[in-house]
Amino acid sequence: MPMLRSTLTLVGLCCACLVLTSVSADPRVSSEQELAELQKTIRQTEQQVQQQRQALQRAEQQLQRADRTLAEASQQVRHQQQALSETERRLTELQDEQQQLEQRFAEQQQQLAAQLRSAYQLGQHDYTQLLLNQQDAGRLERVLTYYHYFNRARVAQLQSIRETAERLSAVQLELTDRQQQLQQQLASLEQRQQELQQARSTQQSTVQDLQRLLEEQGQQLAYLRENESSLQATIDALKAKARQVELSGLTPLKGQLQWPLQGRLLQRFNELRQGGLRSRGILIEGTEGGPVNAIANGQVIYADWLKGYGWVLVLDHGEGFMSLYGHNQNLLKEPGEQVMAGEQIALVGRSGGQANPGVYFEIRDKGEAVNPLSWLQSR
Repeated sequence: MPMLRSTLTLVGLCCACLVLTSVSADPRVSSEQELAELQKTIRQTEQQVQQQRQALQRAEQQLQRADRTLAEASQQVRHQQQALSETERRLTELQDEQQQLEQRFAEQQQQLAAQLRSAYQLGQHDYTQLLLNQQDAGRLERVLTYYHYFNRARVAQLQSIRETAERLSAVQLELTDRQQQLQQQLASLEQRQQELQQARSTQQSTVQDLQRLLEEQGQQLAYLRENESSLQATIDALKAKARQVELSGLTPLKGQLQWPLQGRLLQRFNELRQGGLRSRGILIEGTEGGPVNAIANGQVIYADWLKGYGWVLVLDHGEGFMSLYGHNQNLLKEPGEQVMAGEQIALVGRSGGQANPGVYFEIRDKGEAVNPLSWLQSR
């Protein structure tokens, strides 16, 4: 913004000089008129500066709102997908249990039928007739023993059948409920995905509006410098928070670190960026919504939206080393959480005004940016 103010002020003063030159050539114009014209030109220049500053601020605020809306929609889709997966897992369990219960129920019925056939073959007279028949006491005792045995077995078998039937009924009810829940979750997921797509479209439109405004104002360089200054201030502030836990740094892993994602390089370290500034990191192309992974073990020390870089996550790796991941669609970790190498920490996006989906990635050694390609695995 200072550059915008000075540029427009210079234009205004030049215009004022032209006015003075013009009026001075005409002896009929009084000095009061000359002063009034100069003051008018200065006021118009200041108004233009103020209007352009306000327009840029509105565009930045709209971009932040669009990024936040997209992140929320992305998080809702993610939660809905997790709930859907859990429902599907439970449905599979219930279907397996239902199949086992039905098989057990059939076996129990067969066992009960076998018991009834055995009891019938034991004697074709009822329990009362046996008590009245005292001709053979030994046979009576054996038959009564068999009867007691079969009765106990039948009671136990009937109880098992009853329990199996009750559990089968409960499983069938839950299965029906889960199937209905699955249909509702599928419908909700479809709605969330539509909202996510709408949020993406809004974000892309906002990015285009911001870029167009910057071009009209000729403020790309000033905007990039201001964003970089904000990032550096954030990094400097984070240095005080680093090494809250014992971490071994990145030095032993130089040249062996995992890539945060697989994709072609859109921008290399120290390469000229739009506006003439040199990049302090690399920009890796990705698929929107794809995984962003930690390059090494670390602790999250920053996870928030940052002007020019969108949703940013910073990991402390110990020994003064930090890694930074920007332009994410959504962040999956909170400050204070510890992560392992290869663990997913964010989703690929285009937040912060990025035109194409990807991740801006930096490695910092004691606050100074180093070439990430010297630290990551060669490919």
